[in-house]
Amino acid sequence: MKLVRNATKLRKTADAFIAATNAYDVDAVLKLFARDAVIDDPSTGHCFDGHSGIRSYIEQFFIAYHTVTRFLSLENLSVDLIRVRVDFTGDFGHEIGLLDMSVATGGLIVRIDASLE
Repeated sequence: MKLVRNATKLRKTADAFIAATNAYDVDAVLKLFARDAVIDDPSTGHCFDGHSGIRSYIEQFFIAYHTVTRFLSLENLSVDLIRVRVDFTGDFGHEIGLLDMSVATGGLIVRIDASLE
């Protein structure tokens, strides 16, 4: 799968992801992801595969914890990968997170590697 190499398009995708999670709109989140996409988040102890896994991730760690995400910065890691630095607040407290995001040419997210600073 060919990946987008345009940081502006990737930023728009990151903004859409943040907006959808902040709205707790699981269907809007899923529309941003390829069917076989993966979110790997070691802080949860799990890797979430495909739309069913991503749905579970959003429901468990965004909706259930009333997580609100705020964009902080974007860094190009390579020609096909960006790192989005975000501020998370919710019932768990406060964390700074990193979302390493790859997006396919059609604009769908194919992988997020999430971590906490």
